[in-house]
Amino acid sequence: MMITVLTQESCPSCVNAKNTLAQLAVEYPLTIVEVPLASAEGREIANRVGIVFAPGILIDGALFSYGRLSEKKLRRHLSNLEWPATRSPVSQN
Repeated sequence: MMITVLTQESCPSCVNAKNTLAQLAVEYPLTIVEVPLASAEGREIANRVGIVFAPGILIDGALFSYGRLSEKKLRRHLSNLEWPATRSPVSQN
């Protein structure tokens, strides 16, 4: 699963989002790509999906959220997905 994070400099919410995603990547098979919002690619993505401000989070190219990332909302979303048997989330036993 590809997670794209649109970030900007001096953004505490961006730092928190990256930390949350790094923690979740231990539990789920995530590929995380960071794109600066100020870059041409970042502006194109933001305009295409309607991100108003950073951090912007896309899951497989679709808008998930922007602004402060809710870990609870993202965990709920990830746990409701069907994962391939060979790449299932890590068990929390």
